[in-house]
Amino acid sequence: MGGGSLANGASIFTARDCQAQGDAERTVWLADDTKVSAGVKAECRICGNRIDNREYTVREMMFGLRHTFPYFECSQCGCLQIATIPTDMGAYYPPGYYSFKPASPPPEPRRTLRDRLRVLRDRFVMSRRGVLGRLLFKIYPRNELLPFLVPVRLRTSSRILDVGSGSGLLLLQLRALGFKRLLGVDPFIDHDIHYPSGVTVRKSTVFDVPEEWDLIMFHHAFEHMSEPLETLKRCARMLAPGGCCLLRIPTVSSYAWEHYRTNWVQLDAPRHFFLYSIRALELLSARAGFKIADVVYDSSGFQFWASEQYVRDVPLVSENSCWNRSSSPTFSESDILKFDEQAKVLNSSRRGDQAAFYLVKNASNCSSL
Repeated sequence: MGGGSLANGASIFTARDCQAQGDAERTVWLADDTKVSAGVKAECRICGNRIDNREYTVREMMFGLRHTFPYFECSQCGCLQIATIPTDMGAYYPPGYYSFKPASPPPEPRRTLRDRLRVLRDRFVMSRRGVLGRLLFKIYPRNELLPFLVPVRLRTSSRILDVGSGSGLLLLQLRALGFKRLLGVDPFIDHDIHYPSGVTVRKSTVFDVPEEWDLIMFHHAFEHMSEPLETLKRCARMLAPGGCCLLRIPTVSSYAWEHYRTNWVQLDAPRHFFLYSIRALELLSARAGFKIADVVYDSSGFQFWASEQYVRDVPLVSENSCWNRSSSPTFSESDILKFDEQAKVLNSSRRGDQAAFYLVKNASNCSSL
C-alpha cells in the first residue's frame, strides 16, 4: 500500500514507500521521522525467517514512560515482534493497569431491579432469546465481551478458562448467567482472587492448569505471551473434544499499522511481544494442531484517536487523553464518533486493527456470527 493521510490530514508513507527511495539494506526513514533498519538478521520466532526483516524503535506510550524497545517485522510471514523481552515485565504492569481494576461481584441474589435487567440483557446476548432482553439490548447494548462467546456453542455446564483474565470481570458476568465451571489465570495480579460466587482467578499461567476445558479464551492476552507456540500446544492438549480456543488480538494486517507504524496504539511496547499478521497466525495455529474456523473483526475508533494522540506525543494515560474523559481531551465527542464510523468500514473490509480468531481442531464446533 502506498502513502496515505492521517486523520489530522498529515501525509504519511509506509516503510515500503521509503524503501523504494533508498537502499533496502540500510537505514530508511518514515514520514514522521521514525528511523527503520532494513535487512535485519534477527530470526522470526514464528516462521524462522532471517532475510530482510525490518527493525523499528518503539516507545512505551500507554503510561508515557517513553522507554524505547527494538521490534522487527518479518519479511516473510509479516509478524511484528519485540527483539528482546525485558527481564522485568512487572514494571510495565503497574497496579493501575486497566485489566487489574477490581471487578464488582455479580448480583447474588438478584438484589436490585438494575441487576435483574442486566442479567436479562446478557442472557439475550448469549442466546438471542427473550423479548425483554432484546429490548434492553437495543436500549443499552454495551457489553464488550459476551458477544464473542456467541459463536461457541456453550452450555451452562461448559468448562471455561479465561487466560490473562485480569480481575475476572467476564467470568463474573458468566457466573451471573448460570455458568459455574469457570477459572481465570493471570500472572500479573497481586494474589489469587476468590469471589463469593465461587469464581476464582489464580495468579498463575496456562501452563499451571491441569484441567480439561470446553473453551479457552484469550481476550487481548495472547499478544502478551512470550511463548506463543508452546501456549497454543498446551491449549490443544487441554481442550476437550469439540473444544474451541478463542483469541482476541490486534493484527498488523490492518490499515492502522500500515499508516501509523510506531505510533499505532496497539503496538503497545513492551507489553505486546507479538503483533500477528493473518498469515503468521495461520502458520502458528497449524503448527500447534489448530485451524482457524472463523474470524470476526471488532476494531473501534480507538485505533484512530489513540494513535493520533501518540503522533502528538500524548500518552494514553494522561491528563489530555480521551481515555480519561478529561475536561480538555485531544478530540471531541463528535471526532470520536467519526473515528468509530471509520472503524466500521475497516471491519467490513477486514482491515480493522483487531479481530477475534476461533481456533478449533474440529471446525463444526464454531458457527459464523
